[in-house]
Amino acid sequence: MKGFADSWEAARFRSRVYRVIRDFFLDRGFLEAETPLLSPDLIPESAIEVFKTEKMDLSGRKEDYYLVPSPEIWMKKLLSRGSGSLFQISKCFRNSEQSGRIHSNEFSMLEWYAVDRDYRDNITLTAELFQELSPLAPLETRRLFTDPFLILTMDEAFLRYAGFSLGEKNSSEELRRELNRLGIPHDESDDRETLFNRIFLSLVEPSLPRERAVILIDYPAFVPTLARSVEGTPWCERWEMYIGGVELSNCFSEETDREKVTAYYDGEGEEKRKNALVPHRTDRSFPALFHRGYPRVSGNAMGLDRLIMALSGEEYIDRVLLFP
Repeated sequence: MKGFADSWEAARFRSRVYRVIRDFFLDRGFLEAETPLLSPDLIPESAIEVFKTEKMDLSGRKEDYYLVPSPEIWMKKLLSRGSGSLFQISKCFRNSEQSGRIHSNEFSMLEWYAVDRDYRDNITLTAELFQELSPLAPLETRRLFTDPFLILTMDEAFLRYAGFSLGEKNSSEELRRELNRLGIPHDESDDRETLFNRIFLSLVEPSLPRERAVILIDYPAFVPTLARSVEGTPWCERWEMYIGGVELSNCFSEETDREKVTAYYDGEGEEKRKNALVPHRTDRSFPALFHRGYPRVSGNAMGLDRLIMALSGEEYIDRVLLFP
């Protein structure tokens, strides 16, 4: 694994990566966006804690503002106004995150939205991006970016690494029985999402191959997200990518049904109000963005610092940052 001699080499490498990314999307007709890092409200996500600050006017009146955990809230507003396909390289902020080899409270994200495409189309687009980036990788790890992705459904992954079909056993009672069989500790108060995550994080994620990029596709729909559901199935149109065993990106076919977006806001908003360490405002008018003319679209959010780690051979995130 190559790695960097110093932070200046890391900075120059990051610059080359950004140039390839920008050329890739601009050549395909995407608009480059630059949206605010502060927002008066956020999309509720119960699994994410945020940073809060105060905006003050000349009279001293204060208003709560929040550092964005992703540019999603702003980019979807642009899509609703007819932007077409767009991408952004943005700083993002997540509070109460563990520090360590692959985590940082402030990080860089590549987020893009491809209009008139779904989550499977975005696999193809991601593979094309990796081909463009592959010459930057050292020879010994270049295959991570040039070989075809290993694509596993979540059901296949659970069968392979946990020994049961998630499609057939996904109620709270069935998941609890599987946890008992597998000897994984859990609490009687755990809800279905927590039970699923205990198995996934204990057995499935650590077992994913590291010698090639892996896409886990078709996530259970009972995990609340803004991904479109696959009608008549327990799944939603979502995938996550792992490279070298590290989660790199999260992709949806975006939900554009106003009633379903409202239901998500209601459920996740209540979870935030009850349990968040840093509660935040939500904009109850946000679901109204999804009017009749809102496009069919697929979005992908990719951690750029982790991508640079994989491309360069560095093993610690602070080695790819100019100011760790």
